[in-house]
Amino acid sequence: MNCFRNHRKLALVLCTLLALTSACHKAERESSYPDQPRLTPKVVLRDFTFHSASLNRDMPYRVVMPASVSTGVKFPTVYLLHGGNGSFRDWSNETDVARFAERGLILVMPDGDESWYTNSAERPRDRYEDYITQDLVADVEARFPAATRRESRAIMGVSMGGFGAVKIALRHPDLYAFAGGLSSALDAPGRPFSIARIGQYRHYRSIFGPVDSASRRDNDPFVLARSADPSKMPYFFLTCGNQEGLLATNRSFARLVAERHFPYEFHVVVGGHDWQQWNRGLDAVFSSLFDHMATR
Repeated sequence: MNCFRNHRKLALVLCTLLALTSACHKAERESSYPDQPRLTPKVVLRDFTFHSASLNRDMPYRVVMPASVSTGVKFPTVYLLHGGNGSFRDWSNETDVARFAERGLILVMPDGDESWYTNSAERPRDRYEDYITQDLVADVEARFPAATRRESRAIMGVSMGGFGAVKIALRHPDLYAFAGGLSSALDAPGRPFSIARIGQYRHYRSIFGPVDSASRRDNDPFVLARSADPSKMPYFFLTCGNQEGLLATNRSFARLVAERHFPYEFHVVVGGHDWQQWNRGLDAVFSSLFDHMATR
């Protein structure tokens, strides 16, 4: 019994240390890299903080949108999810995505912490999927001239954010017409235990739950894709770099959605797991986005 208690105490300590380390790394990163958005003259950038009922705390997000807005005009909305150790500033600082707002889009960049955009299995207050799909959408559509129909919403992400975009689109196909996954870490819920990565294992367990649990299956893109109705799915745009360790995972997922007859495209592109590769791919993903969602 004492041994069991000691193991539980050790697990709690490791989990706490991991959370503190992640928070410190994020604070250090944000202080080390100045906030220098890459904007164009025809767009405006605004940062907001709102209270998320799902998280019971205030959360920041960034919006880039057309500078000129005519009365009564509603714009399609694209939700851009950052990767691990990132923040809501990443998309605007690391890419030229702002230029696509000129074409009549509202780009929304929320902060997802290290949540994998998932309702935590072990921390009831960390309902990050609900925060993204309910609280954030409601705040954006109340605050901005955003179209409120499914055909005018898209979700997109890189790495951890790619996982979040694909997983959320599979679980909420009624919300989004288009989902973009760039270098998506789609294997996260299925990663096995490793003593060399005990901290990561504990973090994943706190989010996804124990191995083979219902909560793992409910958030695994492979499991979700096998049971989803293809006729109700949004259009999936998937890419991965030819130098990435995630390439095999993304190839496997692309084969699965092809077998299930999902509307999708998959591209292997040149490059590694970095913002340079993702920025180079923006023309392709936004070209597909304009083809597959209502932009007028």
